[in-house]
Amino acid sequence: MTRTNLPPAPLAPNDYSATPAGLTINSTLVANGAAITGADFERTVLRVTNTASSSGTVTVRAGDSTAAWMAGQGDLTAPVAANGETFIGPFSETRFQQSGGRLHVDFSTGLTGTITALRLPHRM
Repeated sequence: MTRTNLPPAPLAPNDYSATPAGLTINSTLVANGAAITGADFERTVLRVTNTASSSGTVTVRAGDSTAAWMAGQGDLTAPVAANGETFIGPFSETRFQQSGGRLHVDFSTGLTGTITALRLPHRM
């Protein structure tokens, strides 16, 4: 199973931005999941919209790298209401870092909508 790359959209300090385009959550994304490669964990926030008529969940997987010494706390599973949206993050790399510095995200069956990774600026 190859995860779909989810590139983060950088947000600029002291500026504004239109909502960045996200990945469409479809059956392929539900089956394979998504990955943010080279994630900047403490500055990454996920925006998930659900266009399905029932609620779903998004799961950020606990890490498997040696840096993820807090991975024993487990996955983070966030609910997404029917026809709603949820923001998830920022994250701790000591809990969520996968090998290769990735962040892995999975979706419940039947979830449809979009996922957008936002990267917060370093300083204002």
